[in-house]
Amino acid sequence: MPFKSIGLADPLVQGILATGYTAPTEIQSEAIPAAMRGQDIIGCAQTGTGKTAAFVLPILNRLCHEKTHKKRRIKSLIVTPTRELALQIEQCIGEYGRFLSLRTVTLYGGVSITKQLDALARGVDIIVATPGRLLDHIQRDSVDLNSLEVLVLDEADRMLDMGFIKDVRRIIKTLPKKRQTLLFSATMSSEVKGLASSILKSPRVIQIGKQENPLDTIQQSLIYVEKEQKMALVLHLLETTHMFSVLIFSRTKYGADKINRKLTQANVQSVAIHSNRTQKQRQSALEGFRAAKFQVMVATDIAARGIDVEGITHVINYDVPNLPEDYIHRIGRTGRATATGDAITLVSTEEKKAIQMIEKFIGCKIRPRRIEGFTPVPGTPPVGHASGGRGASQSIHPLAKKSKRRNTSSAPRRPGRKASPTRRRGPSAKRSRS
Repeated sequence: MPFKSIGLADPLVQGILATGYTAPTEIQSEAIPAAMRGQDIIGCAQTGTGKTAAFVLPILNRLCHEKTHKKRRIKSLIVTPTRELALQIEQCIGEYGRFLSLRTVTLYGGVSITKQLDALARGVDIIVATPGRLLDHIQRDSVDLNSLEVLVLDEADRMLDMGFIKDVRRIIKTLPKKRQTLLFSATMSSEVKGLASSILKSPRVIQIGKQENPLDTIQQSLIYVEKEQKMALVLHLLETTHMFSVLIFSRTKYGADKINRKLTQANVQSVAIHSNRTQKQRQSALEGFRAAKFQVMVATDIAARGIDVEGITHVINYDVPNLPEDYIHRIGRTGRATATGDAITLVSTEEKKAIQMIEKFIGCKIRPRRIEGFTPVPGTPPVGHASGGRGASQSIHPLAKKSKRRNTSSAPRRPGRKASPTRRRGPSAKRSRS
């Protein structure tokens, strides 16, 4: 089925054809007509299926039929979790809308806000933004969202994984209640469903492909070890286990620097990222980690909100997080898309109660693991009790479901994504999924 038959405007079809695409993917075939009819949409499909074009094309089609006023008003807002995704969506809008006279601005942190303020002052039709920087502009009164007609929440599951739920809800409170809302996600946990039910009206639900549990691809384990032995254990794991790209979480900024310093002294290529680092330093660290210049990145929970790196093989909780929700956010950095990953938590005597809280929150026990050469702390549970939902009580947290775990430490590998067989049939932003 060609794009023309969906009912898109001729200038838009010309822009699509100029990119080399001729036919829509499955998610696009179902979502675009529904969005053009003004319906709210929940779109769930895996990476590489063309979700970006599924919301960009209806927005462009809507705007190309509206009169362009001398003073442009913001008609569409697309909220996405990372700077990289925001830039890719902006590129997508530019390519498909090349024959339309529309203005788009991308708002994200880590750069000067001045140029963004200037662009907003000149007037724009579409905003693509990350939650934090958009809130900065809302607080400055530099964005006027009173005329907003369409809201898109892109990668909703990742926004929740990265801890942006409160920011998203704050943004939504500032928007007109009469609007069209489109929510797209690779997975549909109870958290995402809860968000959708609170902001969408009688949505059309579009499910493409098999729905999988986000934690099915993550093997979780606990290592009970005395606090003073943790660094020696980390170095032992790095030396004896196939760990290509490792994210280590520390509870404090001081702790992150200390861990990074000891790793560097042991000739491990490591870098630390936390709120005391400048944006330039944090961006440089992230780029180095993505490019495999660093094997290890040490981070705090707050700094980790901006970490969206593809191919993280292992997450190590050097310190057990204080909040069970932070545990989910941390381990969600590995096992992205079709890749597999390991989440290892180091537990000292004083951290046992925190682990009990986490297990209660996720609704299942986490498998203990013994490492030869390291004496576990007194009272360590025997290896082999229930893990990942097997033999555990009914899940409390939506991400904790019964599933078979895959051991990812036995052979070297580099996680990747399977290409969608329909990817070349329709527009799809080339995203850096992590």
